[in-house]
Amino acid sequence: MNIIRLERSGPASGSVKIQGSKNSSLSLMAACCLSDAPVTLSGIPDIYDIRVICEIADRIGMKTVRHPNGDITLDPTKIHNADIDKEKASSYRASYYFVGALLAKFGKVSIGFPGGDNFVSRPIDQHVKGLTAMGAEFSFHEDHYTVTAKKLTGADIYFDTITSGATINCMLAAVLAEGRTVLRGAAKDPEVVDTAIMLNAFGAKISGAGTDTIRIDGVRSLAGGQHTVIPDRLIAGAFLMTAGITGGSVTVTDVIPDHLGSCIAKLTEIGLQFEFGDQSITAVSTGTLKATRVRTAMYPGFATDLQQPLTALLTQAQGRSIINEKIYPKRFQHVAQLRRMGADIDMRGSAAFIRGGAPLKGSWVHASDIRAGTCLILAGLAADGPTHITGVEHIERGYEDALAAFRSIGVRLSLEQVDAAHAEEKLRIGSAKL
Repeated sequence: MNIIRLERSGPASGSVKIQGSKNSSLSLMAACCLSDAPVTLSGIPDIYDIRVICEIADRIGMKTVRHPNGDITLDPTKIHNADIDKEKASSYRASYYFVGALLAKFGKVSIGFPGGDNFVSRPIDQHVKGLTAMGAEFSFHEDHYTVTAKKLTGADIYFDTITSGATINCMLAAVLAEGRTVLRGAAKDPEVVDTAIMLNAFGAKISGAGTDTIRIDGVRSLAGGQHTVIPDRLIAGAFLMTAGITGGSVTVTDVIPDHLGSCIAKLTEIGLQFEFGDQSITAVSTGTLKATRVRTAMYPGFATDLQQPLTALLTQAQGRSIINEKIYPKRFQHVAQLRRMGADIDMRGSAAFIRGGAPLKGSWVHASDIRAGTCLILAGLAADGPTHITGVEHIERGYEDALAAFRSIGVRLSLEQVDAAHAEEKLRIGSAKL
């Protein structure tokens, strides 16, 4: 099995070019099913989830081609069915976008339940509510569910909670529905806006994306075209944190600074300083990290995807910090791994209480999801002795080349192969010591 081995490398220094947004790419690629002509997407990262989407697309007749320059062309003109491979759909969370993208054209979509990172509960109840209001019917089975609709009709949809997944899925379904759909309490995420911008360029009529009320007037068809995905704000935020945990200076390029407002505000509060360009941000350590309180929230609040790497950073901040996880209360698998390394963290319900300043020591730890992997890499940069991270496949789900990106700012890390039984024994020993 593969593991990442890293050790303290001194102050991080240099620049990192940020890849295209994973979350936006997942919705954009599914949205291509709505078009009646080929679509070329630029900036789509070459990661596991994207490769799964290409396999799903090929099976339903949407040919995908990755060009030498990295662009992907998707041709939806020969899609012949909407029976999505159940196993592949269940390997990542956002597979449900194929429902919204295919339902109007085919009247029936069969698909596996969403998978990917497991935070105990990732319900699709708001997807069901929104699509049902538009005329869809759901049938749930042991390993998949089926959605049918003789006709999709516009509706007023009031979400019970803010959800970017359901906002995008209902927006996709509404594009080819009859009449006007209004999404109220909609998510404001940049990924929602990115998807709307592409669809509007192809002929959709979507207004209000980026606000809590989105209006979609259904159209008969969409053209194809070209679109460039937005940068990954979550990866950018994590790299800015490396400046704080190592006492260095890190520049992220090819970013949209406005997308990182809440992250930058919190890191400034903790003690980092920032310099801004049109498409770049430089984070500079002041040598002192201050404890803080954080409550995750939907955009434009502090992103749940950034609380895990932030936890690593706060282990080095003097005083007591508190992180309240309001989006996924069970998203704390990384805490046990940080404790292996010497972190002083108490859990009380959906809140982590971090006593900063405890020295970290390298250990064998496991990445349970993408952001937990980022967290453990950051922790390893502050630890004495080597850190060995298993669960590399989760990190690869989000990063096109995590090792190269971290090496570009001076981090010493490598990908190594070890016997799986040896790694499991090392992890078991670490658990026994807790």
